[in-house]
Amino acid sequence: MREAVVWVVAGAVVIGLAGCSGGGEGGADGKGGPSASASGSAAASASAAAPAPVSLARLTAASFTDGEKVGMYTASEYALGVPLGENYTASPAVCRPLVSLTEGATAFDPVAEVHRRVDIPDEILGLTVSVQLRSYAAQGARGVMKALGAAGRACAGGFTEERAVARAKYLKVEPAKAPGVGDEARAYRFTILDVKGEEKLYEYLTVVRSGSVTLAFRAEIAGIQDVGGVPAEIVRAQWEKFRSAR
Repeated sequence: MREAVVWVVAGAVVIGLAGCSGGGEGGADGKGGPSASASGSAAASASAAAPAPVSLARLTAASFTDGEKVGMYTASEYALGVPLGENYTASPAVCRPLVSLTEGATAFDPVAEVHRRVDIPDEILGLTVSVQLRSYAAQGARGVMKALGAAGRACAGGFTEERAVARAKYLKVEPAKAPGVGDEARAYRFTILDVKGEEKLYEYLTVVRSGSVTLAFRAEIAGIQDVGGVPAEIVRAQWEKFRSAR
């Protein structure tokens, strides 16, 4: 089972930009293009029309709290840092979004992020789900979902997850059933070779985008059992809490 740690990055994000076009007759080149002052006015208008940023405080309010019950599961905060953080990469690099969406994983870095762990406390070797909410500037969340989709297609036949002191061989990446929430959602089933190269392990990843925020769920278990996907009650509970906190 992977070692998991948590990190929260302070910041805020601008959700979308409203574009304005400057009209008018006779620009600087005399051909009817917008003048410099018109362009400046349009940019100012677009900036003024941008929605309010999603703050770290709002993202935290939309996340599970420490000790919160989700059916038979319990949410908690990670003790030290980011699960599947910057030390986790992939070869080829296009596959990295399947490993982690942390800073550097795509061309779009999160501005704020919150990480939670959901499991059954008494089951040391049971199912663990990392729940990660991230907010992005402008169209960053859309770009992340596109990068995730490209990774799913390019890496279907497998890739290597590279860590600071170890490697993991992904044998197969398959689409899984995505939940019908948010603006878009993607889900994958991973078949992974264990560190001894003897047994196959299974993990699941579900990512939901709502506006400029992504909600990522990664389910893993310390054993060869195929859990069949991220538990629906965890996805549903987090989505409902996120939606009500907006």
